[in-house]
Amino acid sequence: MPDLLLASNNPGKLKEIKAILSEIPIDIITPRQLNIELEVAEEGTTYKENAYIKASAFAAASGLISLADDSGLEVDVLDGLPGLHSARLSRIPNASDLDRRCHLLSILKGKPKPWTACFRSVVAIAAPVGEVFYSEGICQGEIISDERGTSGFGYDPIFLIPEIGKTMAELSMTQKNKISHRGQAVNAALPILAVLFPIIGKP
Repeated sequence: MPDLLLASNNPGKLKEIKAILSEIPIDIITPRQLNIELEVAEEGTTYKENAYIKASAFAAASGLISLADDSGLEVDVLDGLPGLHSARLSRIPNASDLDRRCHLLSILKGKPKPWTACFRSVVAIAAPVGEVFYSEGICQGEIISDERGTSGFGYDPIFLIPEIGKTMAELSMTQKNKISHRGQAVNAALPILAVLFPIIGKP
């Protein structure tokens, strides 16, 4: 089967994307499996630019079609922040997910509730030589003060989805991938993958 490289070193992202793509007939591989150690500077000004930078860099390094995701949390009362800087919100060196969640809640303290927000994701798929393709996904919700759930990563324990009354971290992987921003973006990319990998469209 042909190979698709996931252009990320983030274990949480890799786990989610591999689960979403688990039923299509291609091999989903990670940089570690190829002994690729690549840290890409995400210096773009949009999610699309950052996704492009990552997908293109890993495609060039591996010679394989590569899929990258760039995503962020946008809080309305903070005018869309932390956005592109979601993974670098805390100024603590080597900050953990918990550090970032605590820092966000400290910024939100005293701001009027509800703290409506959304997760946004852009996926880029790049071939070693050729055009780059994109898809997007968005998930609406709100930030809550108390952490709930032990699944997921990042801001998931404080991101509530009001329609179902659960945080992202309280959902199973299957549930999350049906409604999450990343799940929507990757699923929207399936027609692109079917063009790049014709085997997907065959019974």
